[in-house]
Amino acid sequence: MNNMNQMMKQVKKMQEQMLKAQEDLANRTIEGTAGGGVVTVTVNGQKKVQSIVIKPEAVDPDDVEMLQDLVLTAVNDALTKAEELAGKEMSKLTGGMNIPGLF
Repeated sequence: MNNMNQMMKQVKKMQEQMLKAQEDLANRTIEGTAGGGVVTVTVNGQKKVQSIVIKPEAVDPDDVEMLQDLVLTAVNDALTKAEELAGKEMSKLTGGMNIPGLF
């Protein structure tokens, strides 16, 4: 019975640490860029887009598809970086164990 109580305490502590880590990730920002920085997308550690900045030189009315591609590339770059950050932060808590659905 004592073993079970100890294990439950450890699980509760890990849950609290994960909750804090998720809160911390929400406050961190990550930037993704495309086109040498003419498009910049900022996301938080929970993969929510915070802002998109497009420099005037990226806007060519005759080539809207290029701008769309730049925005898409920058968003995907930022989301990939956010995913890597979240994975790194969570692995600190799980000791490298891959727990499905954690992030």
